[in-house]
Amino acid sequence: MNSLTTYLIVSVILLCLGLLAVMTRKNAVSILMGVELILNSAGLNFVAFSRFSTGNLNGQATALFVIIVAAAEAAVALAIFLNLFRLKATTEVDKADLLQG
Repeated sequence: MNSLTTYLIVSVILLCLGLLAVMTRKNAVSILMGVELILNSAGLNFVAFSRFSTGNLNGQATALFVIIVAAAEAAVALAIFLNLFRLKATTEVDKADLLQG
């Protein structure tokens, strides 16, 4: 039960759920959660391929980098969403049509 196929199936499920959340949601925080699911799917692929190749830690190092990038992306996106909420009083991305400072 601990095979590469199992990890890839879980990764595909995470990817599909993330894509579904990004494409169907209007709330900015829900879209951010979908992007996080997509990044976790990529990280899981890196770790799975690293685990099943002999003596290779490149996938685990790349997955750590993906986690760091996801944390930075979440911080920047939440700052943008808070600014959007302060200006427009909504978190729906459809209402954010004017980009001026």
